[in-house]
Amino acid sequence: MVFRKLPGVSASGMGLRLSQKFMFLLFLSGLVTLCFGALFFLPDSVRLKRIFLSKTEIQPVTVGSVSYEATEVRLAGGKAQEDLNLSRSKTESASEKVTSSNHGANSDTFSYKKFRRCLFKPPLGRDNGRPVDPQTNERREKVREMMKFAWDNYKRYAWGKNELRPLTRNGHIGNMFGGLRGASIVDSLDTLYIMGLMDEYNDAKEWVKTSLDLNSNGEASLFEVNIRYVGGLLSAYYLTGEEVRLIDVMNIRKLLNKIEKPHGLYPNFLSPVSGNWVQHHVSIGGLGDSFYEYLIKSYLMSDKTDDDAKKMYYTALEAIEANLVQKSPGGLTYMAEWRGGILDHKMGHLACFSGGMIGIGADDGAPEKRQHYLDLAAEITHTCHESYTRSATKLGPEAFRFDSGAEATATRLSDRYYILRPEVIESYMYMWRLTHDPKYREWGWEAVEALEQHCRVESGFSGIRDVYTTSVSHDNMQQSFFLSETLKYLYLLFSDDDLLSLEDWVFNTEAHPLPIIRNSCLQDDATQEKTASE
Repeated sequence: MVFRKLPGVSASGMGLRLSQKFMFLLFLSGLVTLCFGALFFLPDSVRLKRIFLSKTEIQPVTVGSVSYEATEVRLAGGKAQEDLNLSRSKTESASEKVTSSNHGANSDTFSYKKFRRCLFKPPLGRDNGRPVDPQTNERREKVREMMKFAWDNYKRYAWGKNELRPLTRNGHIGNMFGGLRGASIVDSLDTLYIMGLMDEYNDAKEWVKTSLDLNSNGEASLFEVNIRYVGGLLSAYYLTGEEVRLIDVMNIRKLLNKIEKPHGLYPNFLSPVSGNWVQHHVSIGGLGDSFYEYLIKSYLMSDKTDDDAKKMYYTALEAIEANLVQKSPGGLTYMAEWRGGILDHKMGHLACFSGGMIGIGADDGAPEKRQHYLDLAAEITHTCHESYTRSATKLGPEAFRFDSGAEATATRLSDRYYILRPEVIESYMYMWRLTHDPKYREWGWEAVEALEQHCRVESGFSGIRDVYTTSVSHDNMQQSFFLSETLKYLYLLFSDDDLLSLEDWVFNTEAHPLPIIRNSCLQDDATQEKTASE
């Protein structure tokens, strides 16, 4: 099974449970690398660092065997949008010079110039995704201000550390990433870029170039390193332009497709020795969610050519509907957990990503089920919104239950915290783009107001320990995924759909955009070039 972010990663260790099956988790988390993140092969850590980097002044820069020009781009808060577009067009024009080195290269190497021609829309849209509606644009600018505030305080008090402790104004390293540093920097690269915070982006870029050391001997979460560090660097790579090489490593997924699954479900633990399930605990939340997410996203990212991923996803979704999807007495649709045949009527905040997941896959299942899947996605997203509205802070708890008369509320003290998680907002963004129902933007703005009121402190943003009291106690942690995911999804929610269009981009589980690879387009382009040269 593949894992999303493990529940309870706050500084205080609140809700953190270390499984005795750690080795299983470490092994299985590698599926993220195999099924999605490691579709992209980079030869060494030096190139991974430098693949999209350049000096900030205008001068030739060599990356591997490729030479190109880079230019400094700046955007003050009040500058005209055309200045940003001009800056980026210079960067994109410079990146196109890369293509000359590709002739005679391996067949699965392609140039950024060719790749960009295969996109349906410019990555940043016609006007950086700026909405025409003044109120929506004002809300988007507010999210941008929140990002700058969070970033500036991280830079001031925790530069080079993994996360900011905003109350004590110092940095946090932790042991999740082994000896790696700068998680917030790498996680924020693409967010800074798409928001036009170019001074901040260039600062981050320079730190990665001069200070990021990817050679670590410590024990680290393969999953977290992959989605944050590798995902962050790769998304910046695609947004700014270079070369990339693809590989196909799908053996573990083939194994999972073959072995018997209880009721068609994928339990969370698999033995690396026997290849059998260790226990029959199934969850769409923590420990299991990313497996399902990456099946549908692998299919979409392959330009809908990965039929194995498609079949596995829809087969799993049918089993999830048959066994886990429940309706509460109050009419709320939720995803229960399954423990060896016994339903646990609990849904985690992490599982709230599933509204968006089911939504983006609605068009590619059985045609007669398209509306059914859209309705299911909307119902789950509504339930997750209810978990927010039923709290005093209007922020959702880590987990909420549907038993003993409770509906969409946390009944245990250990589940009442909120650590700036993005999953509910993630589903708002996807559902807005799929339906353009204005309620999703309104729900997103409710979350902005709640974050501002309860999580914004003098020197950053902090999670809170109990969403059911307005006398909040902060956990003193500004998670890197708050910058990478929560604020990015909010910004996209209040932007036009052509900013990182879903026709061209797929987001990994840390919200890093990776492109849909249209091999047919790239091959046609290569054929045309060959014909022209002959």
